[in-house]
Amino acid sequence: MLDAFLLGADQIFSASTLLYMLIGSVAGIIAAAIPGFTVTMAIVLTLPLTFAMAPLQGIAVMLSVYVGGYSGGLISAALLGIPGTPSAVATTFDAFPMARKGEPGRALSLGVWASFFGTVISTMVLVVAAPPLAIFAVKLGPWEYFSLIVFALTIVASLVGHSLVRGLMAGAIGLAISTVGVDPIMGRPRFDFGVEMLEPGLPFLVVLIGIFAISQLASEVEDAPSVRSGKSLATQEIDFKTWEVMREVLMRPVNLVRSSIVGVLVGALPGAGGSIANLLAYDQARRASKTPEEFGKGSPEGVVASEAGNSATAGGGLIPLIALGIPGSAVDAILMASLMVHGISVGPRLIMDNADLVYGMFIAMVVASAMMLLVCVLSMRFFLRVAEIPKWLIVPTVIVCCVVGSFALNNRMSDLYLLGFIGLAGYALRALDYPLAPLVLGVILGPIAETNMRRALMTDADWTLFLTRPVSLIFLVAAIGSIGWAAHKYFRSRQNTEKSA
Repeated sequence: MLDAFLLGADQIFSASTLLYMLIGSVAGIIAAAIPGFTVTMAIVLTLPLTFAMAPLQGIAVMLSVYVGGYSGGLISAALLGIPGTPSAVATTFDAFPMARKGEPGRALSLGVWASFFGTVISTMVLVVAAPPLAIFAVKLGPWEYFSLIVFALTIVASLVGHSLVRGLMAGAIGLAISTVGVDPIMGRPRFDFGVEMLEPGLPFLVVLIGIFAISQLASEVEDAPSVRSGKSLATQEIDFKTWEVMREVLMRPVNLVRSSIVGVLVGALPGAGGSIANLLAYDQARRASKTPEEFGKGSPEGVVASEAGNSATAGGGLIPLIALGIPGSAVDAILMASLMVHGISVGPRLIMDNADLVYGMFIAMVVASAMMLLVCVLSMRFFLRVAEIPKWLIVPTVIVCCVVGSFALNNRMSDLYLLGFIGLAGYALRALDYPLAPLVLGVILGPIAETNMRRALMTDADWTLFLTRPVSLIFLVAAIGSIGWAAHKYFRSRQNTEKSA
């Protein structure tokens, strides 16, 4: 074991590997900061470049892009209010309000340090608990996955904003959007109403960019005098100290560790991913907080929870891949393909036959997170220049990036028309005071819930299995408890507001 660890470390700490990893970290951060250009797209573009490298060196570079990408989405989420990646949706809830209040540097620093510690914690869990967690995750059937998604959907109850009815309606709209297009099981078109543009469905990233980015940017230019005066999206603070923010993150160890564990567990479930972990970690932090009313207004707890949760899925996703050869996400599938290109068989014997490679991957995760931290800290002042750019310049620039990212997804002009329609719909919902987060949550989780429910019923038509299988029952009971708790908090908050009024 020690020999394998040292051999892996020797390959990782070579000058060429470290240089390539540094370039990969920068590329991942930049790619994820551009709305619409996802981590998966960055990894796909990186894959061909690693074919000429040694197996561990190529995997280390891709892991650097992976880790950097999970953190890069924070930049646009905090400074523009637009999640750079789907896994940064919950980050916008508190990071952007914090930036609007004049603390963009603090918002970025909180997210960067939380991402770093989340990745390190997930790597520690990966080293210790990969085999047992992977075996448990693989034993879960579609019944358990459906119940898990039902539990995740209960987050809607805590994201409803000022109106419970409007929040639930927004979630229902998201679920309805997710059903448009091709049936995920039978492959037949549905709910396209004969419109050719709707036949392929509504791509999630187009919905995400339209709902968050276009509607946010449109609302920013409502006030023509502020645009003409050169006002920026966020107010730049005079000074901030990154190392003091690090202590602020470490002073919340329970929130940090809990969010990281949520990320690891969600990442270990094939098909879940950072977008679910991001929202689940945020939801759990809000429920456990002594000041839940501060969430959504610039709470540091919310920023730490969301970023630690999504970054921890990077280590969690490697658990089933390394232990059993089962990719947990699209990125993990690309990593698996990279190993297979180099003639390495991926499966339960991976850690036995290629121990140096596996331990090298563990080391690469930690090194990649340290590089991500270094790059973000050193370039923080550069990123914060975005907060000084006037609206009349930043708004059209970001819209161009959104359009390019949406088109690059499938190279379809119809996606650009959909982007415009969805952006206008998002702007209308925002103007009517509908919360947008439940809608996006419905779009994310709807297809996963439907696919697993139908798989379960196709395997066995007995619906009582959702209640008789222990893990599935636990998730459903937790879902009911989650709804009850959120409703209780919501109505109590309304009563207190009415009394104070």
